[in-house]
Amino acid sequence: MPTPAIDRAFERRLATLVNGGGAPLLQGGLRGVEKESLRVTPDGHIATTPHPRALGSALTNAQFTTDYSEALIELVTPTFTTSWELLQYLCDMHQFVYRHLGDERLWATSMPCRIDSDDSIPIAQYGSSHVGRMKTVYRHGLAVRYGRVMQAISGVHFNYSFPEKFWEPYAALRASNAVGSALRSPAYFDLLRNYRRHGWIVLYLFGVSPAVCNSFLRVRGETLPQLSQGTAFEPYATSLRMSDLGYRNRKQAGVSVSVNSLEDYVRDLTRAISTPYAPYEALGVNVDGDWRQLNANLLQIENEYYSNIRPKRVAHSGERPTKALIRGGVEYIEVRALDVSAFDPVGVNQAKLRFLEAFLALCLLRESPPIGDDEQEALDRNHVIVARRGREPGLTLQRDGRPVRLTDWANELLDGMTGLCEILDLADPARPYTQALATQREKLRDVARTPSARLLHELESTGESFFDLAQRMSSAHKAYFLELHPPNPARLDEFQIAAEESIAKQQAIEASDTGSFEAYLARYFEN
Repeated sequence: MPTPAIDRAFERRLATLVNGGGAPLLQGGLRGVEKESLRVTPDGHIATTPHPRALGSALTNAQFTTDYSEALIELVTPTFTTSWELLQYLCDMHQFVYRHLGDERLWATSMPCRIDSDDSIPIAQYGSSHVGRMKTVYRHGLAVRYGRVMQAISGVHFNYSFPEKFWEPYAALRASNAVGSALRSPAYFDLLRNYRRHGWIVLYLFGVSPAVCNSFLRVRGETLPQLSQGTAFEPYATSLRMSDLGYRNRKQAGVSVSVNSLEDYVRDLTRAISTPYAPYEALGVNVDGDWRQLNANLLQIENEYYSNIRPKRVAHSGERPTKALIRGGVEYIEVRALDVSAFDPVGVNQAKLRFLEAFLALCLLRESPPIGDDEQEALDRNHVIVARRGREPGLTLQRDGRPVRLTDWANELLDGMTGLCEILDLADPARPYTQALATQREKLRDVARTPSARLLHELESTGESFFDLAQRMSSAHKAYFLELHPPNPARLDEFQIAAEESIAKQQAIEASDTGSFEAYLARYFEN
């Protein structure tokens, strides 16, 4: 196999950070999580009940909301400077939710529960306001374009921004006179490009969706090898959720969005949301008062673009994501590639988040040349290959037009993270980042330690179907949170007050609306 060129620029930057006491510069980045989970009935079917009123308004409660489906709860944490605080808060959120679910539970895996039909998945409802109707119509558009069952797949999104104190030394590292968004946005796009190059390693290390319930495939019109009665799988898969079978949508193959710069990214997304597409025009938009989709363009809105990582900025009310980026530049990065882990009650753990933090630093600090069309095609193939065959012995990927073994490339990436983890560990005798990195090295030495292999081993050793295993784990998680003591009463009171306030806020929005829904949409897309 060819030996890759050594990234001398990265080595210099890392050495400068170390020699300059780099730990305080990298420590304290802001991190948050968005965790999706389907509400299911005791017999493991998707719930058809409304979003629990005790959780507040899905439209206006920023922390307890819904994603595609009325049954797809999304828990959105604030940002924290440590992973343990973040996960404690996420635990508190789960305790609050489970106190208001009745006999329902949250499904413990990314791939969905037993699905009767596409129509059995209820679309999220956000009330009668213009903004609420827009959110629901957008989801109807997703349904007619891609089917509902794909939207019932859950995930964990990791939001991260580097600490404020990092940026001035970073400018010196790059010999740059830029400040503010002129410095940060290009840096975050360096990160985005390198994540596209190397992000497949996240699927190998953390993917935990190698198997699915047959009902999912039946509704999708797909087939896979059978593992057992009721369960289909790919023998070496890591994350079917992130493959062309799941979250990575084949129908968007014609939508190409560059991350070579903020300007290119905004240009390509703007083009996609303003370019009519004949197959979607044939579906109709507003047919005799029945809104089937927001428009008939390649993308209805920017969020329809499925990507495993996104540049983000908190938008003002009614502001489109691309306009927010133009206004203020990139504020943080959203990593969308994590499966919900059935082995962690909150779906994620500290070792995973610490690894991702160090990995994002690696992607930021390494050289990151522009990505051309040919390279992007190769990167897309690498991604799908690892999602569907990542644990295959001797698997090779393409790098710079040449084959390289997955394990060799992965070890090179982990080697590059060693110094970053040491920086992040400085002054902490427990060395949690180095320990998180060591845990991932073990998965390269022994593929059986990967979560995807562990899940398949669990299925094979117990004789359970995927549905039965996920049902058992979902029940166990519910019992865990209901029995967990002590709950944080102040936090639970805080959640309850926010929920009540969100309901009043939705009612105020609905009462203040003026004009027609059509005029509201026209203003939104003009902004």
